[in-house]
Amino acid sequence: MRRRELMAGALGLGASLIAGTRSEPAAATPAIHKPAAAMERALFEPVAGQPTSLKDLDTGLTTARELFSGARYSALGSALPSLIATAEATRDATTGRTRERAQAAVARSYVLATELAVKQHSEAAWATADRALIAARASGDPRPLSDAARVLAITMRRAGRSAAAVDFLARTATTLTAEKGQPQADTLAARVCLLMTAAYTAASGGRRSTALDLLQEAEETAGRIPQQNGKPAGLFTISASPAEVAMYRISSLTVLGTPDDAVPYVQRVVPAQLANTERVARYLTDTARMWHQLGDGRRTFSALRAIEHVAPEEVRRPAIRTLTADLLYTPGSLPGLREFAVRTGAVAA
Repeated sequence: MRRRELMAGALGLGASLIAGTRSEPAAATPAIHKPAAAMERALFEPVAGQPTSLKDLDTGLTTARELFSGARYSALGSALPSLIATAEATRDATTGRTRERAQAAVARSYVLATELAVKQHSEAAWATADRALIAARASGDPRPLSDAARVLAITMRRAGRSAAAVDFLARTATTLTAEKGQPQADTLAARVCLLMTAAYTAASGGRRSTALDLLQEAEETAGRIPQQNGKPAGLFTISASPAEVAMYRISSLTVLGTPDDAVPYVQRVVPAQLANTERVARYLTDTARMWHQLGDGRRTFSALRAIEHVAPEEVRRPAIRTLTADLLYTPGSLPGLREFAVRTGAVAA
C-alpha cells in the first residue's frame, strides 16, 4: 500500500521569518499577558506573506521551535503569524516535491500554534489543529502527520473526547510501523510520543488499564530506540525516552487519582537530561500536581518556584495559576506563597 493511502486511511478525522512584519493590530496586543492573541487574530485576519526558500523556511521553523522549547511563549505568539503566512505563501508558489516539503512546514507551523493555544486554553486550538492535519496529509510525510495527530488528539481530550482521541492516536501509531518489519529510530520515537499522549488521554478519561498498557508499550518501545549522536529522537515538539515515559507515568497516575503510585517515578527523571526547558517545566508541573493531590503543600510550592526559576512564562499559564490559587486557599501557611501568587497573576495584588 502506498504511504499516502496508508496514512489517509488512519486519519479519517478530519530567523528572517521570525523577524518578519506583523500586522498592526497583532503588534498592538501586549503579548506577555496573552501570548496567543496575535496568533488567534491572524487566523481570521491573515498577515501578508512572501514565498521564500525551503532552507529559510526551515530556519524560521527551527527558531520558532526553539522559542517553544525554551518556554518563551510571548515571543512565539508574536512570531507565528509571519511564520505561518510565509509557509503558506511558499507552498502556494511551489509544485511537486517542493510543494510537499512546504506543506510539511505549514503543518508544523500550525502544530506550534496548537501547542501554544493548548497551553493558553485557547479555543483557537481546534482551528490550528485542523489546519495542521490538512497540511500534514498533503505533505505525504508521516512525521508531520504524527505531529498533527498528536496535537489534534490533545485538543480533543481537552474538549472531553478522550475515548475518541485515544483511538485516533492508537490508529496513527499503528500505521507508523505497518509498512516496515524493522522500524527506524525516528519511526519508533514517533510511536513512543503518540503512545505517551494516548496513555495520558486514556487516564484523563478514567481508563486506568488502557493507560497503563499504553505506558508499558511506550516504555518498551523507547528502550528499542538506538542512540542518534546524543540527540533525543521524537516529534517536532516532544522527545521520546525512558525519562519522558516516567514523566507521563507521573501525570497519568495523578490524574487517575492515585498520586501515591506516581511518587517512585519522580526519582527516575533527571531534569538536566530532559530535552529542553519546556520539558523540564512539564516535569515540574506534573510533580507539583502530584504533591498537591497528596496534600503536601510545601513540596507543591517548591515545585512551583522551580518552574518559575527555569521557565518564568510557564507559571503564568492558566493551569498553573489555577493550581497556585488553589494552593493559596488550602489550610496552612507557606512563607512567600501569596507574593508568588500575585507575581504570577494567580491572584490580584
